[in-house]
Amino acid sequence: MTRKLHPATIAAQAGGFIDSASGGVVPPLQPSTTFVRDTTYALVRPDNIYSRDDSDITRLAESLLAELEGASEARLFPSGMAAIAALFRALPADARVVVQSGIYWGTTKWVRDFCDRRDIALTEVDAADEKALKAAVSGHRPHLLFIETPSNPWLKTTDLELAAELVHGVGGLLAVDSTAATPILSQPLALGADIVMHSATKAIGGHSDLLAGVLAVKDAEAPIWSAIKTDRHDAGAVIGPFEAWLLVRSIRTLPLRVERMSANALAVAQAMEAHAKVDAVFYPGLPSHDGHAIAARQMTGGFGPLLSVCVQGGAAEALAVAGRLQLFHRATSLGGVESLVEHRHTIEPHTGIPENLLRLSVGIEDAGDLVADLEQALG
Repeated sequence: MTRKLHPATIAAQAGGFIDSASGGVVPPLQPSTTFVRDTTYALVRPDNIYSRDDSDITRLAESLLAELEGASEARLFPSGMAAIAALFRALPADARVVVQSGIYWGTTKWVRDFCDRRDIALTEVDAADEKALKAAVSGHRPHLLFIETPSNPWLKTTDLELAAELVHGVGGLLAVDSTAATPILSQPLALGADIVMHSATKAIGGHSDLLAGVLAVKDAEAPIWSAIKTDRHDAGAVIGPFEAWLLVRSIRTLPLRVERMSANALAVAQAMEAHAKVDAVFYPGLPSHDGHAIAARQMTGGFGPLLSVCVQGGAAEALAVAGRLQLFHRATSLGGVESLVEHRHTIEPHTGIPENLLRLSVGIEDAGDLVADLEQALG
């Protein structure tokens, strides 16, 4: 077909893949780590030498993610943090970076430690505050501005077009962690970002059974992208073929899952906002959310599966609510087909997370059942 295909079609068809050897509609899994040469010592497949960089199933997953993201190229990593590490390791030793505050604590902790070891000047800013963001970028003139939107666990929304305009104006690059949005709901590269990152462990993988991360780039000729690819090859931060195969399987249902999770999360957020025993709900799909207008402008088809709820009381009350839930599993992570609840203060006690905050990752179950479970747990 000559017409531009929609993401749902690209995903379901695995980019039009058909196995030429068998005619199968499911991509094969090749676990070999090395590849044969002929009697003249020429490679039988010139693009397959050693599986650290050479894997058909990994290349397929990367091409699908690049197409869904509107990227020139994408590269997979063994986790989201491995992808972030590769991005920051590609910066010069004297770099200046501005990083959004109040994001996933694992990112914040690693970036702080890394910048301290490498003598990289780090500035943290509430990027959802336009005035503060403008001051940080103009004052520090960063080589890299790193944004996470919607953020975890506060669900803050940053104006990506503004962020891109600001950092490009001082000669820097914009990188966006779009894990909570997925490539289905948000296109950071189209909004001006240079690099987009996902923890593919979350909604892209979607079944709580694989670890993966991805970086996708707007300009495949950019020097930082060459540095990232070299770092991945030389440091060996590669994904295994089985994980890549699982990821392709998951991508094929990604649009359906994201659509259902987003609809369910909105229903849960609306019910919780109206509940007498809930003090606050953080979800960009709610008109009452500070970032709702920006989210509505730069997200399409929904607002994602992640929300946070502050129940009345303190830690004891929040933990009691979590303990009474019967459908929401008490576990870390997000973006799976099953709904999860996490008491963030228990996981991150020294990061300013309120003791009464519960982070919810809403799955693909019946929305009414999920709301009923929360209502009985709240009493």
